[in-house]
Amino acid sequence: MEKIAAIAQLQGATVIAAAIILSLAALGTALGFGLLGGKYIESSARQPEMMNPLQVKFFIIAGLLDAVSMIGVVIALILVFGNPLLSALNG
Repeated sequence: MEKIAAIAQLQGATVIAAAIILSLAALGTALGFGLLGGKYIESSARQPEMMNPLQVKFFIIAGLLDAVSMIGVVIALILVFGNPLLSALNG
């Protein structure tokens, strides 16, 4: 019975950890997009002739910013569905 309780406690802690990972990834992405979009609008209003080169750089950075949050999603999914810590309890 102790083993079942330990597995349940580990799975509960894993779900909480995954929720924290996802929420921090979403918060970081939202803040990053807010800053990035604001600076893009500000710089294109200041120099309209630089709008196209800045837009290319904007989308490259936006893709990298999304990639960081997707890495967080993958880590959370690995923890929830393929928890490597459960093998330590089963052994």
